[in-house]
Amino acid sequence: MMANMSDLLDGNFIKLIILNTTFLIVLLRAVFFRFSKDRESLFGFFIFGSGVFLVTHFLQGVEISLGFAFGLFAIFAMLRYRTESISIRNMTYLFFVIVISLINGVGPLTLNDLVIVNLIAISLVIFAETRLFATDKLIMKINYEKISNIQTNNRDELFKDLSERTGLVIHDVRVIDIDFLTDTANLEVCCSQKDQR
Repeated sequence: MMANMSDLLDGNFIKLIILNTTFLIVLLRAVFFRFSKDRESLFGFFIFGSGVFLVTHFLQGVEISLGFAFGLFAIFAMLRYRTESISIRNMTYLFFVIVISLINGVGPLTLNDLVIVNLIAISLVIFAETRLFATDKLIMKINYEKISNIQTNNRDELFKDLSERTGLVIHDVRVIDIDFLTDTANLEVCCSQKDQR
């Protein structure tokens, strides 16, 4: 039996779309965009999450398996991102956007329960972005040409040179490989911002 538009756009739908939109904005604008100024990903994640919510909400009366639903959104995600080199961090945010939108679209919970679940989910992301969860140190790979500095007795000079050239605090350096034909070395550098030391 076909549902009419007034049944689909009931008062519950309006509350759910406001809830979903609010928590996507909090997750993406207040958390994701604060740590990564990637406007294109911000736009894509928000629209993707809104689309997931709309499709799942309007398909909740249709008898499809949960596996089919997840497969459907995996296909949508891969169609867009298969040619992009998306970072693990961005892929994780995309996954969280899908999870929140799926829960809000078809979750068998009351509105108050959905608010609590969304707050817990976003709190986990906020905690994961803090230094309490992970250090502020970064790992960088650098192709380095002053090959004499990689000798053990020149370690202080290597740290000083890398710090001056990158503007970062150098904590550790590991030599990955050396190319004697070009007199360069590939280094793995553990570093952090100077103002965060």
